[in-house]
Amino acid sequence: MALLTATTPAVGGTLAAPAAIGTSNTINGNLVPCNLKVINGAGAPVDVTIVDPGHTDAGNTGSQAAVSVTNATAKWFLLTSAFVDPATNLVTVTLSSATTITYELIP
Repeated sequence: MALLTATTPAVGGTLAAPAAIGTSNTINGNLVPCNLKVINGAGAPVDVTIVDPGHTDAGNTGSQAAVSVTNATAKWFLLTSAFVDPATNLVTVTLSSATTITYELIP
């Protein structure tokens, strides 16, 4: 899993340079709440899943649903403390493909 790097905005402006993203990624829980932008430069949609680290009363893992990012578009995701795994202090984000996909992470 690759730890994604955030770009911190400044009053005078900050150059946002999208970076390559893998199919399995983590975000430091200390950055949350934050915004993740997934940019799909591919010729087909890509599915993005923000993993739910929660557990039910019966001990089952939480459920998550993949969100599609249409080809040649971008989509923002709001990451809240609900997505931080308390055991690791990480948010896990998976993608169905990483070919020609980039991201921006803004705390």
